[in-house]
Amino acid sequence: MIDPGPASLSLPPNTAATSWRMPIRWRIAVLASAAIAISYLDRQTLPVAIKAIQKEIPISNEGFSLLNTAFLVTYGVMYAAGGRIVDALGTRTGFTWIMIFWSLACASHGLAATVAMLAVSRLLLGMGEGGGFPAATRAVTEWFPAGERSSAMGIINAGTALGSVAAPWLIALILGFANWRVIFFVTGGMGLAWTWLWRRMYHPPASHPGLSAAERADLATGGESREQTPWLRLLACRETRGLVAAKFLSDAAWYFYLFWLPKYLYDARGFDIKAVGSVAWIPYAASGLGCLCGGWLSTHLVRRWNSIDRSRKLALGASAALMPFVVMVTHANVAWAIALFSLAYFGQQSWSTLVMVLPADLFPKESVGSVAGLVGFGGAMGGVVFGLCAGWLLDHGYGYAPVLGIAASLHVIAFGVICLTVPHIHPLNPNLKSNA
Repeated sequence: MIDPGPASLSLPPNTAATSWRMPIRWRIAVLASAAIAISYLDRQTLPVAIKAIQKEIPISNEGFSLLNTAFLVTYGVMYAAGGRIVDALGTRTGFTWIMIFWSLACASHGLAATVAMLAVSRLLLGMGEGGGFPAATRAVTEWFPAGERSSAMGIINAGTALGSVAAPWLIALILGFANWRVIFFVTGGMGLAWTWLWRRMYHPPASHPGLSAAERADLATGGESREQTPWLRLLACRETRGLVAAKFLSDAAWYFYLFWLPKYLYDARGFDIKAVGSVAWIPYAASGLGCLCGGWLSTHLVRRWNSIDRSRKLALGASAALMPFVVMVTHANVAWAIALFSLAYFGQQSWSTLVMVLPADLFPKESVGSVAGLVGFGGAMGGVVFGLCAGWLLDHGYGYAPVLGIAASLHVIAFGVICLTVPHIHPLNPNLKSNA
């Protein structure tokens, strides 16, 4: 059984009772959530605006699939490399450069004149965004004890919903008075504005100017370590391989939902851009609730049972159990189809919140960014493989039913993988061996 973390990370009782200000660690979680929101807004601009873009740049279904693949390949590679960058540079500096790079890459879409130029921009965007979640995971490790990490990651992961919800209506608003290219310039500028806030607000606990001497002593992080564990040593750990495999399976379904939902509504339900904008935000809003509920449930169970292992796995199992219902989408009317997608989005992001916090539960701080990067790489590769399979099935006349049938099973299989490869969720010893 794990000690859920020192109570010292909560404000002293007299301070908490008299202060109206949000504790610094939760402000940092909200700031990181804003970065993830911008990330998902950036990556959703192409899928949602595809109809407007096609009026200037002809893009076939195959071309659309390849553009998504271009993003995911570099996203996956740089998710792993981004974790190493964050571990090497530290959370504050690493996240700064990551955000600057992906913001400029997003803006570059507005300059594209051909599919090839769009592909280059997608490659660059994937490279930049790959470091976002490893940086956020490392920030959670620095600022939160084990008992609060799932709630913090739930807030951060809710940024995925905020960005995705904003994309349809923001794109419709901009297209009402400007060309689609302006969309990418606006979203790129938002990322650069966030970077300014990050530089002002984020410091490691040991050097944060807003902490009192007592709080700094209680946190006792000792600064940011630059020592890194080799990837081969991390991959030799059964727990690392299990998390990578589970993320490969579950994110295969997630990236299909993420990139293909607008296109499904265009192609299978006959929606136009305005209609997509009016309903496509609903599943993403449900995903935000999933982030918060999954994180809250795990934190609640930790406080009740004082067991990270039982709490995380019960919440993961409950999340995975929601996913098979999506198989009924093709047999439902539009309203029920949106409801079923919403349930799947809720379950997926509840699941994702918990999976992303597991590296912080299992590995020492100096390795968390690297492990999170490897796990994210596995997820992106799952998205690539399943995306290509889905495109092949759709192009050969099989329709959405078998694709959704496969997607419905992947989280359940992934949960089984975690139970087998991570039999007990608790910190590994310094040699990255299970203490069980």
